[in-house]
Amino acid sequence: MNAIILLLVGLGAMALGYVFYSKFIAEKIYRLQADYPTPAHTLRDDVDYVPTNRFVLWGHHFTSVAGAAPIVGPAIAVIWGWAPAFLWVTLGTVFFAGVHDFGALWASVRNKGKSMGMLSGSYIGRRGRNLFLVVIFLLLLMVNAAFAVVIANLLVSTPTSVIPVWGAILVALVIGQLIYRWKVGLLWPSIGGVIVLYALILIGNSYPLVLPDSVFGMSAKSAWIVLLFLYAGIASLLPVWVLLQPRDYINGLQLFVGLGILYAAVLLASPTIVAPAFNDSVPDGTPGIVPLLFVTIACGAISGFHGMVASGTTSKQLDKETDARFVGYFGAVGEGMLSLAAIICCTAGFATLVDWQAVYAQFGAGGVTAFVNGGDVLLMDGLGMPEQLGSTMLATMAILFAATTMDTGLRLQRFVVQEAAELAGFKVGTFLGTVVALAVCMALAFGAGGDGAGGMVIWPLFGTTNQLLAALTLAVISVILIRKGRNPLFTLVPLVFLLLMSLYALIVQLGTFLEQENWLLLAMDVVILVAALWVSFEAFLAMRKGRDAAAAEDGTLDGERG
Repeated sequence: MNAIILLLVGLGAMALGYVFYSKFIAEKIYRLQADYPTPAHTLRDDVDYVPTNRFVLWGHHFTSVAGAAPIVGPAIAVIWGWAPAFLWVTLGTVFFAGVHDFGALWASVRNKGKSMGMLSGSYIGRRGRNLFLVVIFLLLLMVNAAFAVVIANLLVSTPTSVIPVWGAILVALVIGQLIYRWKVGLLWPSIGGVIVLYALILIGNSYPLVLPDSVFGMSAKSAWIVLLFLYAGIASLLPVWVLLQPRDYINGLQLFVGLGILYAAVLLASPTIVAPAFNDSVPDGTPGIVPLLFVTIACGAISGFHGMVASGTTSKQLDKETDARFVGYFGAVGEGMLSLAAIICCTAGFATLVDWQAVYAQFGAGGVTAFVNGGDVLLMDGLGMPEQLGSTMLATMAILFAATTMDTGLRLQRFVVQEAAELAGFKVGTFLGTVVALAVCMALAFGAGGDGAGGMVIWPLFGTTNQLLAALTLAVISVILIRKGRNPLFTLVPLVFLLLMSLYALIVQLGTFLEQENWLLLAMDVVILVAALWVSFEAFLAMRKGRDAAAAEDGTLDGERG
């Protein structure tokens, strides 16, 4: 099959979802109000709570959630065939991810910018809240520790990406000053920023930077991991307008330009998808497609981490409640578009089926490498781009989005530390909270692996925990809707599906870890499984109480009517 068909059908479905389905959800289910005072105004402190232009905020939200996972997940999942991956990414984006991300943002805005963990206490109960925070903390630990390893591996394997990756920080700092301090309009900083970013890619392609084999006694990969954690710690302490917002915004523009270039290459090259639609001869050791497909492709279809970002940082910057549809739902669409590109690169970027099978000879093969190499081929065939330049551009894209997810993730983990301390009866400041978050992540990365590779130890549980957290977030949103007397069907359907798939996957992985005698993952699996079942039970009880109380209430929530 020609890849153009896949491209047009996928983009068309997501566009229709945003134009029609998100509008229905905004007007009939969440019922957005343009005059509702958002936390960015009522709690403004110009550090975390900052009213923000919706396009800038969309850039922050989208690039914070668009890390390595929407590339890695689909790039691994096509081993079962391109059709299951394509269907889950497309339908999951429209009916699951968009409603989830949008809903988490709306619920947080309606509750003074509180995170989903704290909201679970208000709407599910104290026990549910405590267990919810455990799941959130473990997920953020996985994101921060594992993404540092993924980025470090790419910086080592693609040294031409080093200059554009670190140069993007300087570009973001300048844009932040231009927009917020000198009040320059958005247009010219945007155009100039994208031009400089791509100029840095050209420079980096000509001047690769390679760290020495030993840096203060550490390997090159370990040194990159330390530098990445130091950067993330500093970035999480700065006011969001200084670095986080402008970095995410300009990266969002860069991604859309990059996706446009990649999609143009597909249209011009008109490549054939060589991978099978349904792979009947998967390699030995490949797990069953159900439930693993739905947790392997996490962020590309729906992700609990998105709810953490939406309620952790994005809700504190939303200028108008009606902006939530564009920022939340369209942010999920952007993620789906990135996953669609990954599927095409990893199935049409090979000359023959034999070449594809050589890469996908075992489960877990492919990943970012397949995306970079396959996309490089498409760029050469469609646009005549030099071989190394395409690899540099795609590797830079992958690193930038993983890095923005990492610095946002560390800020969110600091929030969780502070919230947990508050529940315990004492106060933890911003600096101390950041130090604690950094210490835990680095302890995992270097304690479980001498070269920093320990961050990947818990990667097998990442996708499952991510989807499970999305289900629990949908449970909180459903309770809110039920209390307000609104139809919860549009959140309950994805909630039930995700909960079943995630619990099924946890049980399957439990047997695998036991067989491997991997006691760390076994213990974490048990903790997550018990917490998920307990929170689900508490959520079910909260829904019943909310349904019974809805008839006696006037549909108000936090001062809202209707």
